[in-house]
Amino acid sequence: MKNREHWGSRLGFILAASGSAVGLGNIWKYPHMAGENGGAAFTVIYLICILLVGLPIVIAEFVIGRKTQLSPVGAFKTLAPNTNWKYVGVLGVCAAFVILSFYGVVGGWTLRYALLSLVGGFTKISGNPELAGEQFSLFISNPINPVFWQIVFMALTIFVIVRGVKGGIEKWAKIMMPAILLILVILMIRGLTLPNGLKALEFLFQPKFSDLNASSVVLALGHAFFTLSLGMGTMITYGSYLKSDQNLLSSALWIILLDTIIAIMAGIAIFATVFALGANPDSGPGLIFVALPTMFPQIAGGTLWGSLFFFLLFMAALTSAISILEVITAFFIDELNWSREKATVVFGSIVTIVGIFCSMSMGGFDDFNTLFNISFFDFLDYLSSKYMLPIGGMLTALFVLLKWGVGDFVQELKIGMEDKRIDPLWFKVLFIISALVVGFIITNEIIEIITGSSIIG
Repeated sequence: MKNREHWGSRLGFILAASGSAVGLGNIWKYPHMAGENGGAAFTVIYLICILLVGLPIVIAEFVIGRKTQLSPVGAFKTLAPNTNWKYVGVLGVCAAFVILSFYGVVGGWTLRYALLSLVGGFTKISGNPELAGEQFSLFISNPINPVFWQIVFMALTIFVIVRGVKGGIEKWAKIMMPAILLILVILMIRGLTLPNGLKALEFLFQPKFSDLNASSVVLALGHAFFTLSLGMGTMITYGSYLKSDQNLLSSALWIILLDTIIAIMAGIAIFATVFALGANPDSGPGLIFVALPTMFPQIAGGTLWGSLFFFLLFMAALTSAISILEVITAFFIDELNWSREKATVVFGSIVTIVGIFCSMSMGGFDDFNTLFNISFFDFLDYLSSKYMLPIGGMLTALFVLLKWGVGDFVQELKIGMEDKRIDPLWFKVLFIISALVVGFIITNEIIEIITGSSIIG
């Protein structure tokens, strides 16, 4: 067996794992979800769910990875030999493949919009959301243009992964994560100094629980889980590059803190601009690629602010894409003894090819649309976010509860924590809550498909 690479520093690991968690979910999905579901009330529920559902599974994945020093499939095979638990790892690798196929497409959009803003391309759509929507639709439905940007985005992802854990992932995380935080601070300050910009703070931090409904709570539960890159083996893979002296509990808390802070900061920056220009805060998914490009030209220095925002979005997408491709790469290195270069280039290329079909399906160049009344892009998004990730996360919690044992889990967790006392009962309760919550979300989805109406939402 080859000597396994390890992180060069604790900071490098925390920044890399935070980069995995910080992605389009924080800067694209969270703001429009909050905007459509009561702002602050949604944020409160979201934060509660992060701690109750997200934290225990993040820690579990780190512990499994560090204990075995293997990627997901090998990790479950080692801890539960000659059982079917290895298929939890297989599910994680498959989920990573599916997600990166369409994620790379959106990553390409962010890069194209960053450069478009830089050359003043938003000027002609200033204050005209209808024209901005038409231009966005024309772009994503084009059979060539978005594919070009997707290929560039995936090439950058492959470039980082080929260089390994220290020289690639960690090195670039140390550059991109501070840059993301710096740009967010600049955009947040700029937004809050605009007329009516301070309304964003009221919107995000003064809860109005009357604005919440059952659907909002389910949405918050789901997003709290998905934003942390759980259920697809990312944190197991990153945990496998840790040495035994790492304090996993404090590291997990730092990662969740950074992930949550960045989501809230993005919400402040976006909604401050929205309120300053009198736009609608519940514009939905189109807020980023349709509404915001029409707003930046109306602000002094709008070209700079628009370019910074979309470059921020691009870096957030890239840090997550890097972690997703690493799951697939690590699997072939560990299980088939492939070289890092071969595994990365071969499967990075295959993912890119599948992504091309995702991109082309947005323009009607896909029989999938006709057969299933949904684009191939949306199908992969739906399959992974609604089923593959939550099932993977739930099974991870059940694995600790039913197979490995909470006692053995806690013994491994305590390594690197300077003999601090941890009551296994706390983790047992948290894993039960996580499994029940995620199990309920999945059951709710399945019942809605079968009967046409859900239990809640």
